[in-house]
Amino acid sequence: MPERRTVALVTLGCARNEVDSEELAGRLEADGWQLVEDAADADVAVVNTCGFVEAAKKDSVDALLEANDLKDHGRTQAVVAVGCMAERYGKELAEALPEADGVLGFDDYSDISDRLQTILSGGIHAAHTPRDRRKLLPISPAARQESAASVALPGHAPVDLPEGLAPSSGPRAPLRRRLDGSPVASVKLASGCDRRCSFCAIPSFRGSFISRRPSDVLNETRWLAEQGVKEIMLVSENNTSYGKDLGDIRLLESLLPELAEVDGIERVRVSYLQPAEMRPGLIDVLTSTPKVVPYFDLSFQHSAPNVLRSMRRFGDTDRFLELLDTIRSKAPQAGVRSNFIVGFPGESESDLAELERFLTGARLDAIGVFGYSDEDGTEAATYDGKLDEDVVAERLARVSRLAEELVSQRAEERLSETVHVLVESIDGEDGTYGRAAHQAPETDGQVLLTSGEGLSVGRIVEAKVVGTEGVDLVAEPLPGSSVCSEEAAR
Repeated sequence: MPERRTVALVTLGCARNEVDSEELAGRLEADGWQLVEDAADADVAVVNTCGFVEAAKKDSVDALLEANDLKDHGRTQAVVAVGCMAERYGKELAEALPEADGVLGFDDYSDISDRLQTILSGGIHAAHTPRDRRKLLPISPAARQESAASVALPGHAPVDLPEGLAPSSGPRAPLRRRLDGSPVASVKLASGCDRRCSFCAIPSFRGSFISRRPSDVLNETRWLAEQGVKEIMLVSENNTSYGKDLGDIRLLESLLPELAEVDGIERVRVSYLQPAEMRPGLIDVLTSTPKVVPYFDLSFQHSAPNVLRSMRRFGDTDRFLELLDTIRSKAPQAGVRSNFIVGFPGESESDLAELERFLTGARLDAIGVFGYSDEDGTEAATYDGKLDEDVVAERLARVSRLAEELVSQRAEERLSETVHVLVESIDGEDGTYGRAAHQAPETDGQVLLTSGEGLSVGRIVEAKVVGTEGVDLVAEPLPGSSVCSEEAAR
């Protein structure tokens, strides 16, 4: 009997890419491939790349080169690029990076097994010429669902698959295979984006916004719960638009309570929210539904009106602060995080001071700061008023220092608070770590528990915050601190 083909998936970038990798893993396993964790143990290393900003693209290239080095002294015979960078650049990436034996776009995902077998056998699969994926679906959101079947939508694999394709866990299984044993998993609500922010290229390679049907989201969540997942994080390019192409822009408000009722799920988190699209009903659901955490990942980007308009975005400092006041009036302990771009073309010193005024008043739990750089194909790349690189670097350093100080202060405000911590790792030497309700995976810090006695990964425990380390918290588990599901996210 021939030895099974082995494949490893190396995932870079955001949680959406993690979902895509698990769909690819499901397709490959269903077709007989053996999945291995270490690329050095695989016949084929598949690198799921990120194409968002220059730093992420560099990381993706480095990962591909690192995997290519394995071909000289390991089992690895081929290295293949997939993901956003591969989709965005296609043939150009293949020509610039001959170390990659294949560059596959989203249209190749449904035939991923055949593509990898061709490459592993020494054949060549020609890289695609990139196209604007916004043009693949109708302009009208209401007309998109009928056309969706003919467009590759990573992470939208159907639930209730034909026998032979679904993983063995049961008829509800999506075409997805978990790549780790974490008690947390992301679930895609939608793909693409209809916003036209002048700095962002994502819609051009991810396409127009299209929602997954609520039944698929629910069934995938049930399947994840069967795999031991305790927290799901809903992801897309813009979760506040969910349902608009299904005829109900408030669909998220009705879906969240249903997800929270899935047996085994203790915590539901929503990421990627647009401030301009926040509505009172959604805030109410996010702050009052048992097991739905009051967590707000708000994409502010800046707060100076002139800069926001150049970005083709809406709002200003005072309106953003009013939004935060509304949220905290309903849930005082709510977690809020955001990202910001400094050094945008035309940004003045007074614009930067306005951003600093917002940051100082916002009391955000986590802040990401990025220096502006031109992105291929974006409107902002054509703007006049570009700032010198050293000016952008100075502003980035200045705002980053402020952000670090502010999130440390915000963490200190939580001293003596009672938090509910989802235990994620227990190590006799390193300690017991988890996350409170205001902390999303990997981006918002973590909680070090002073004792791991009697705890297990996946358990939610009640603890009192007794110290801080920058954005991170130190908390002491309370006696009898196992939390029932009804209370776990509050």
